[in-house]
Amino acid sequence: MFKKDGTFVKEVFVAKTTLADGSVWDIAFSKDPQQKYIYLADGSNEKVYIILRETLEILTSFGDGGRQPGQFYAVHSIASDSKGNIYTTETYEGKRVQKFVYRGLGPVTKQDQGTPWPRSGAK
Repeated sequence: MFKKDGTFVKEVFVAKTTLADGSVWDIAFSKDPQQKYIYLADGSNEKVYIILRETLEILTSFGDGGRQPGQFYAVHSIASDSKGNIYTTETYEGKRVQKFVYRGLGPVTKQDQGTPWPRSGAK
């Protein structure tokens, strides 16, 4: 994190032991006026991390390796829209875009949410 004049403030390490391509492939900010959250695409570990921007605390992550909905094959880019939806793209042989629909905020019950499969009875 840096100030507007370029002064270094602090940093966070994500999946520090990741080798090769590293764990930070792209970031995006939440679309609320304060941009409270950072969304980090980790293509090596096949996850998206949600980080509290003010403290750089990792709140949770979602995703896993694979080709099913909510899984990733080298998640490469990430973006969010004005409604809070998150979009990811995959590289190498992933070759797809996924949309994660914003459904509001809730308590974080697990550090890693895994694959966000549709819940049974979901509409």
